[in-house]
Amino acid sequence: MARSLVDPIYRSALNRDVAPATPGEFAPIPIGSMRVWPPVVLAPMAGVTNYPFRAICRGFGAGLYVSEMITARPLCEGNAKTLKLSDFGEDESPRSLQLYGVDPRYVGEAVRRLVDAGRVDHIDMNFGCPVRKVTSKGGGAAIPIKPRLLASIVRAAVSNAGSVPVTIKFRIGIDENLSTFLDAGRVGEDEGCAAVALHARTAAQLYDGQARWEAIAELKQAVRTIPVLGNGDIWEAEDALRMMRMTGCDGVVVGRGCLGRPWLFRDLADVFDGREPIDPPRLGQVTAIMREHVQRLCAWMGVDAGVRMFRKHATWYTKGFRGSTAFRAQVMGPCTLEGVCDLLDTLGVDEPFPPTAVRVPRGKTAGTQKVFLPRGFLDDRQDATPPGPEAEDASDGG
Repeated sequence: MARSLVDPIYRSALNRDVAPATPGEFAPIPIGSMRVWPPVVLAPMAGVTNYPFRAICRGFGAGLYVSEMITARPLCEGNAKTLKLSDFGEDESPRSLQLYGVDPRYVGEAVRRLVDAGRVDHIDMNFGCPVRKVTSKGGGAAIPIKPRLLASIVRAAVSNAGSVPVTIKFRIGIDENLSTFLDAGRVGEDEGCAAVALHARTAAQLYDGQARWEAIAELKQAVRTIPVLGNGDIWEAEDALRMMRMTGCDGVVVGRGCLGRPWLFRDLADVFDGREPIDPPRLGQVTAIMREHVQRLCAWMGVDAGVRMFRKHATWYTKGFRGSTAFRAQVMGPCTLEGVCDLLDTLGVDEPFPPTAVRVPRGKTAGTQKVFLPRGFLDDRQDATPPGPEAEDASDGG
């Protein structure tokens, strides 16, 4: 069958003239013994990147698909919910998990348990969470303020991981006045991480405004011996090419851009292999993806929980399609799996993907914030004392 190239109306003005990769222009990302091609990583997103979502995305293209974040302390304590979050599908390979912790003791123990049980092939660590209740207790994006504390946590993970590669992800810093990303990158490199990733926003920005790709380029200049990955504003496949060409980074991390658009990974595979992406799916094809997604969620976590989880995905999938408002209102009400499938049957089949929805924001859009830190937290930035368990929260991945 002839391959239909993407219509120019589906490309934003930013990407209309961006050509696919040329042979040899980019290389697979070396992460331990893995070679990730295309050089694309699914960002861990709390409440989103569970096995059903990863399976849907993986069906569209290769890459590295990271689990939603789990917290080290409750994992060590055998918390049932945390153990479920750390599960993988039988067909998943490699098994990539994001871990969050603030205390080297618990982080080291959690990594040891995961590795000894043969549960993971890659561990990513989160140091970018901007949530107030976390940073105000000294956790999340606050940890890189204290490089010795950060180093002790990363060292505990790497030393207990054996041959399993450990990577870390972080933000530019707290706000315009307090940058931490260069220190965090050096810590990752010095402590034996396999790669580092930068979400090119500050904690104060949350998910607002444009990501500052120039910071990714700066980090790439500072971190020379391991891969540097860039995260922020990959809404179209060509964005990844622009980021890598502009910054020299070794790969991209895709977060909100794939929400309701899992075929973005197909487009990414195409452009990195030198092909133009094909047109986005029409509504009937999107409906089929949605049906598979809700069925997978219900099989994984039970019908009631699966339907509840699907509601936000339904909003992301249908955003921009004409006449989808009524569908979203109905799916947000009391609904069974059968009821959701019946509602999907009411959506149109032949409606083309709306061009205005290509870059429509999805996921977190909370504006900016003032970042709160513990009283006196900045007095001694060389202090390596871990914060307490109140600095641990698994509700946001940064």
